[in-house]
Amino acid sequence: MDLSSKFNNKVAAKYQIYNSLFLTLPFEEITNTGVLLPVLFKECQEGFDNKLNPTDIIDSFFKKHASVKKESEKIELLFKFIQYIERQVVLFDAVEDAAFEQINDLNGNGTVRYVFNRAVSQQKVDKLIKKLEDFKVRIVLTAHPTQFYPGRVLSIIGELEAAIRDSNLQKINELLQQLGRTAFVSKEKPTPYDEAIRLMWYLENVFYHSVGNVHARVRRELAKQGVTDYDKDIINIGFWPCGDRDGNPFVTSEITLETARQLRHKIFICYFRDAKKLRKRMTFTGVDQLAEKVYNKLSSTIFNTKGRRYQTAQEIINDLEAIKKYVIKNHQGLFVDVVDDFIVKVKLFGFHFTNMDIRQDSRIHGQVIAEIFQAAHEGKLGDTVKGKIPKNYDTLSMNKQIDVLTQLEGNIDPEIFETEIVRETLKSFYVMKTVQEENGETGCHRYIISNTQSQRNLFEVYALARICGWKDGEMTFDIVPLLETVEDLANGEEILGFMYNHPVYANHLKARGKRQYVMLGFSDGTKDGGYMKANWSIFTAKEILSGISKKNRIKIVFFDGRGGPPARGGGNTNKFYSSLGDKIEDNEIQLTIQGQTISSNFGTLNSSQYNLEQFFCAGLENFVFKGDVAKLNEKQREIMNDLAELGFKAYSDFKEDPKFIDYLEDVSVLQYYGKTNIGSRPSKRKSAAKLSLSDLRAIPFVGAWTQMKQNVPGFYGVGAALKKYEDDGRLDEVRDFYKKSLFFRTLIDNSMQSICKTYFPLTSYLEKDKKFGKFWKGIYKEYEQTKRLLLEISGQKELLEKSPNIRASIQLRENIILPLITIQQYALMQVKAIEKGERKGEKWKDAYEKMIIRAFFGSINASRNAA
Repeated sequence: MDLSSKFNNKVAAKYQIYNSLFLTLPFEEITNTGVLLPVLFKECQEGFDNKLNPTDIIDSFFKKHASVKKESEKIELLFKFIQYIERQVVLFDAVEDAAFEQINDLNGNGTVRYVFNRAVSQQKVDKLIKKLEDFKVRIVLTAHPTQFYPGRVLSIIGELEAAIRDSNLQKINELLQQLGRTAFVSKEKPTPYDEAIRLMWYLENVFYHSVGNVHARVRRELAKQGVTDYDKDIINIGFWPCGDRDGNPFVTSEITLETARQLRHKIFICYFRDAKKLRKRMTFTGVDQLAEKVYNKLSSTIFNTKGRRYQTAQEIINDLEAIKKYVIKNHQGLFVDVVDDFIVKVKLFGFHFTNMDIRQDSRIHGQVIAEIFQAAHEGKLGDTVKGKIPKNYDTLSMNKQIDVLTQLEGNIDPEIFETEIVRETLKSFYVMKTVQEENGETGCHRYIISNTQSQRNLFEVYALARICGWKDGEMTFDIVPLLETVEDLANGEEILGFMYNHPVYANHLKARGKRQYVMLGFSDGTKDGGYMKANWSIFTAKEILSGISKKNRIKIVFFDGRGGPPARGGGNTNKFYSSLGDKIEDNEIQLTIQGQTISSNFGTLNSSQYNLEQFFCAGLENFVFKGDVAKLNEKQREIMNDLAELGFKAYSDFKEDPKFIDYLEDVSVLQYYGKTNIGSRPSKRKSAAKLSLSDLRAIPFVGAWTQMKQNVPGFYGVGAALKKYEDDGRLDEVRDFYKKSLFFRTLIDNSMQSICKTYFPLTSYLEKDKKFGKFWKGIYKEYEQTKRLLLEISGQKELLEKSPNIRASIQLRENIILPLITIQQYALMQVKAIEKGERKGEKWKDAYEKMIIRAFFGSINASRNAA
């Protein structure tokens, strides 16, 4: 059975059956909502086919099919439709997740078993084993506001998935009824701590098990090759909630510490459950008492009861090693694999569970330094800060400023400052120490500097750490520059070259094992330079920074700040890591996983294990099986650079159009992003009345285009670049490039995903708009041009032809939410008409604005990687 048939049988057909059941369930007072929803869907399809606008479609629906006449009744029914569709999306998620292992080959391409089998067949096992000595993957969970399912809904999804696997109709029926009565929306914005607790659900219920399972698969394959006792920490989980301060004033040092303590508590709970299972197996004479000892000590550690407690992770490992030794010696090694799995998990997760990162904007650090220096000049610091602070610091050259920063030290009291951001920034350096003391050094060992523009930004963090009591040579954390814009990426070589050769920083790097982390921001890169330019700039920056690091004998580790969709570095990300070539350092793969991408790719044990293996094996394959497909020759580099510049020019012209910002503000749902109550962080960095692109965060920027079903950041400029090659008679060169380069093919295929999720009929009414008609036509022209040329160079007859499962899933999801996005656009049109005085009904404006906001949830959850 081919993949398309599998998907139709295992997912599409099952969804239709269970959806029919769901639509007949009574939902609050209106019992015919489920009956009318398919009618609305058909009305939307036919309406857009006939070039009607959303208002015409909704009005026609009410005129033909609904008995309601009053506007209040119409609004109520539209809200009911939204609620139904939200739950249809959940149902589809559950059906698709239940069929995961049936529509994905868990031992196929990109899995641990596949890579080992390939290494054996190509006689490259020794090379693979060598790579496994120092290779690892870290996925970093973030709380960026694109995750809409509250914990209570996640639990239902999990149960629903299990019921669907078992074809338990009674249970499915009960869960669908529960789903219909469970609130999806929070009336209050979550706190950063709420976001952290929400993600801990995945840590405790999914990642703890899936990370351990992947490690176990690697150990089993290595054992076949004669390698035993492999215990490298090949997969780490990073954590940003309550550590990421950039633009989020609600993250405090108290919340950071409480989150770290909660993570410690959660990992003890996981260990306790494993100890309980271990105790059930270790019932043999002699070893039963050893297992009971581990159980009791973990119980005392968790619940603070009387008795001995574990002080370090190594103590747990020692006790487990004693059990292993006893079982091997006296009981023929029975159930020793259970002990081994437990030991490896403790080595992987320690007392910290995850590696928390601290992040703040470089401009904030500059502000903090300025206020500290001002306080020093006013005599407020006493002897808490030592070092000469010149009054003309601001006018000094950068090198002189760095000289000032590197000789500061002290033990400053944050409470002497009135400005909250200054107090909290200083406290963050103290709280890192506390977290390391309680959870271990790896519990919080990186300080990330957003908006890094120069080497001074790194020395500002170094100085703040020294001022807060960290001793020179004893700073047990890494200073991590985050390069985001195209210009910042270009400056990266100069920044690292300076840092590596500065004696103070070189001494710090020596203490950190000569390892430098560098974070690269795909989100702001795309917003700044467009899709092609951002991806190519990051690729070439990695090559350059790898080269200068190698020259200085520094091990560089790249940390990719990727979002969910291709426009923010998402899509089929693992293929990028298989295509890095031999000029980019690849001993570690690190990337952010955020929003609904966490639930879609790592929401279940099977999907989490599969996707972790895909990332892990992508890095292995790039090293072990490096071939021509992963290397770019000079001609290919010339083409790629040319396409990037052509795309950048087209995107820059588009972005600089005077109507660009107005279009986002007036036509999209951008202004409503901050009102969804799903993220603790504001949607803009500054609260200025007039929107500017630099202050607009990447998530609402990309998300606004997604809600309109235009997905501009994922393709704009690609078509213009390819068109130039077509006009010059050189498209065959690009077609050959696509065929031979995995990097370029992945870039193009991910752009296809963006285009697959567009639906221009939704906003085609703007074609006749006096203000934005020409602007909309320009976007549509680029869309049509890009789609045609992507098919041309890829040799496909339809988008994602070579990925039938992805295409079928996207099509079904887009069909589910067609009435939803129509309702959202209808509500937006009503609000604009009321504001312009084109219709009466000022009293309904608030209801329609709530409708716009409510429509976000189902739409973004359906997309699975919308922002």
